[in-house]
Amino acid sequence: MAEKKKNSSAEPADGEEQTTGGRRRGDVLENAILQAAWDEWNEVGYNRLTMENIALRAKTNKNAVYRRWPNKTAIVAAAIGKHLVKPDSFGVIPDTGDLRGDMLALLLGIVKPMEMIGAETIHGLMTEYYGGSLIASLPEMMHSQTENKLTAAIQAILQNAEKRGELKLADVSPRVISLPADLLVYELLTTHEPIAESTITGIIDDIFMPLVRPKQ
Repeated sequence: MAEKKKNSSAEPADGEEQTTGGRRRGDVLENAILQAAWDEWNEVGYNRLTMENIALRAKTNKNAVYRRWPNKTAIVAAAIGKHLVKPDSFGVIPDTGDLRGDMLALLLGIVKPMEMIGAETIHGLMTEYYGGSLIASLPEMMHSQTENKLTAAIQAILQNAEKRGELKLADVSPRVISLPADLLVYELLTTHEPIAESTITGIIDDIFMPLVRPKQ
């Protein structure tokens, strides 16, 4: 009896898959999947994007995608993180010569990339990540902001402002220092879309600056 022919369409081994040029594995395969996710997201948008279509575009099997990212929220976030320019606001503290200018540069540097992501994706990512209960998650989100990188950057900006004689840092409470971060999170969770520049200037001019200016 003739030997049974092996099924050439069998699913590839874990972590790799067959292509005409050989097997892709490791970073090569991961980058191909992320590129496919990025292209698919740009073409159809977040709501219509599926893991299956990402796999088809990447010319791999669905399991290879799910082994790396458990759902489309995770893979879209990874693709955006890889392809969009990341804000450097936390790494380089603005030094424009005055406190207002520094705060404006910091916050705008954070929210500007969100405009490229778009409201649909921001809403989808946050809704799926927090299980569709954004408002219920708000207290936890607000609490987690008090010691994050944004608050640390604001602390550094206030230290520079103190050196210029604009304020006394000892007179500024930790709650006030974390306030811009808390307000950004609140705006993002309640509007589900990129934060407008007018909102940033309002946070700085109407709320933050009056609280940190020296009392007359």
